[in-house]
Amino acid sequence: MSTAEITLNNVRDSGRLILGLKRVPFVLLICLVMVLSIVYVWPHIRMTELEYQIAEEMNTRQRLLEERTQLKIEQATLKSPQRIEAIAKEKMQMTYPERDQVVNVK
Repeated sequence: MSTAEITLNNVRDSGRLILGLKRVPFVLLICLVMVLSIVYVWPHIRMTELEYQIAEEMNTRQRLLEERTQLKIEQATLKSPQRIEAIAKEKMQMTYPERDQVVNVK
C-alpha cells in the first residue's frame, strides 16, 4: 500500500470515529429523556391506580354499611315480640296459661 492509500484509510477511519463519537451524546440524550419521562410518568400512573383502588374500597364500604343496616332491621324484625308470639301460637300451637296453671316460685 502506498502512503496516500494509508493516509486516505486513516482519514476514513478517523471520520467514522468522529461521526460515531458525535452520535454518542445524542444517544445518551435520548436515553436520558426516556428515563426522565418514565420517572415523571410512573408516579402519576401509580397515583391513578391508587385513586381507583380508593374509590373501589369506598364503594365496598358503602355497600357493607347498607348491608349492616339491612341486617339490623332484619334482626329487630326477628326479635319482635309480636312475631315470636305469632309463631308460638300458629306453628307450636301454644296458648297463654290459665290462672290455675301459673305457679309462683319464691
